[in-house]
Amino acid sequence: MRRELKITESRKAMTSALTSADLDIVKRIAVFRGLNPLMLDRLIAPAVAHTLAVGDVVFRQGDPAMAFFILVDGWVKLYRVTISGDEAVIHVFAKGDSFAEAVAFTGHAYPATAEVVSEARVVRIPAEHVVNCIRRMPEIALAMIASTSQHLHHLVQQVEQLKAQTGVQRVAEFLVSLCEAERGKCNIALPYDKVLIAGRLGIKPESLSRAFAKLRSVGVEVRAAHVVIGDIARLRDLAMGDRGATRESLREAR
Repeated sequence: MRRELKITESRKAMTSALTSADLDIVKRIAVFRGLNPLMLDRLIAPAVAHTLAVGDVVFRQGDPAMAFFILVDGWVKLYRVTISGDEAVIHVFAKGDSFAEAVAFTGHAYPATAEVVSEARVVRIPAEHVVNCIRRMPEIALAMIASTSQHLHHLVQQVEQLKAQTGVQRVAEFLVSLCEAERGKCNIALPYDKVLIAGRLGIKPESLSRAFAKLRSVGVEVRAAHVVIGDIARLRDLAMGDRGATRESLREAR
């Protein structure tokens, strides 16, 4: 059973003030870019951080939008429940992402559910406080408008990318994004289950399995939730190539 993110007696130990590490991430999000230190300090004054477990729900589809959030560690999936009752994954947020900014200031309900898919630390900022700050400092509103525009541009790019890339390329790019190095060999742990990875990449779970199998020919070994990448640069080239070049590269690697 999923747990709601509420500050109850049993969860108080999971809530804390922001640490210096939290603040370093919070200050870098797009919505706060361009704000001077005084503005930023006022804006995040009531913010608190929640340490959450897998399955915790940050907010549910249909809940009143009372706050927006910044992910300082872990992964959170955003999904909607369709008319047929299926779960449609919209996005998976990673460290440094902010979410629910726009809806939090409209007074509307959250249009989707945000659920933790790995141990995570989430900063919560009350919407009412931010609105009051905007009334005193309109510059904040301009920064948030810019952030919303950037996010929309990112979503458009994602749609274009999904149409242009093969399933193998999408999986290759996802694996590369998890590598800290630019070149050489890399050992990574998949951050969440393979069904969610498939949903995030817009492919079926069986297509993900086939993509992993094809990537063996270019030095990718999948061992349950762990992946060994023999050559990061080679995998990146595969992800960035056109469809024809990708098929040729996979054939040559056999």
